[in-house]
Amino acid sequence: MPIHCVSLTTDYGLSDGFVAACHGVIARIAPAVRLIDVTHEVPPQQVRTGAEVLAQTAPFLPEAVHLAVVDPGVGTARRGVVVVAERGILVGPDNGLLLPAADALGGVKAAYELTAPEYRLPVLSSTFHGRDVFAPAAAHLALGVAPAGFGPSVENLVRLPDPFVAVFPGKLVAEVLTVDHFGNVQLAASPDDLALSGLSGTVSVSSEHVLVKALVGDTFGTVPPGWNVLYTDSAGRLAVAVSGGSAAAVLRLGPAQECTITSSPTAS
Repeated sequence: MPIHCVSLTTDYGLSDGFVAACHGVIARIAPAVRLIDVTHEVPPQQVRTGAEVLAQTAPFLPEAVHLAVVDPGVGTARRGVVVVAERGILVGPDNGLLLPAADALGGVKAAYELTAPEYRLPVLSSTFHGRDVFAPAAAHLALGVAPAGFGPSVENLVRLPDPFVAVFPGKLVAEVLTVDHFGNVQLAASPDDLALSGLSGTVSVSSEHVLVKALVGDTFGTVPPGWNVLYTDSAGRLAVAVSGGSAAAVLRLGPAQECTITSSPTAS
């Protein structure tokens, strides 16, 4: 059955023609399909960040084929796959990128390896499977080709390890998942983790390089301009922000780094 929307999530950036080439391949095969760009600004090779961004966005999109490419293993033995979820289909490398979104869309129902030559471009680049393998597959899926027609069934999909979170009395350590356009630092920890730690009020937030005070609050306006706030973001994760500024710049934090939250702040 046809699907009228394809979403795209990549680390390609917008300064080259990579995204346009993928758009073009899809448009040539399935010209009536609507394309939605989730983002092309995933930090290069940051598979977990791409996985989190897609998982946090996909449930709010129309029924779609979700094409995602953050693929440091392109051209190696890693598989390309179609993953069928309860409320959508995902296409991309089998490196853990797709499964958080599949979970967010109701769970994996089936998966197939992309091996059928009729659903890829005639000539394959060893470094641009987004254009030559994944975009054609997404377009054909949108036209109604059955996922099982792309290749053999796959059982052992690669899943990323859980992001690091450690909870202690008066202390919480969590991996940074994403940093958004505003410099807000999203952590792997949840409000429940914060409650288990017993932390509240004014806390210390530190990276490897910097320690600052932050107020546990509900939103950016909870604190005056320039102050730091620890809050629950729209995805239900703990996050650190600077009212009117960039927490990522202040704390010098990026994806996959660790952030520590403790009581008894000692820095300003």
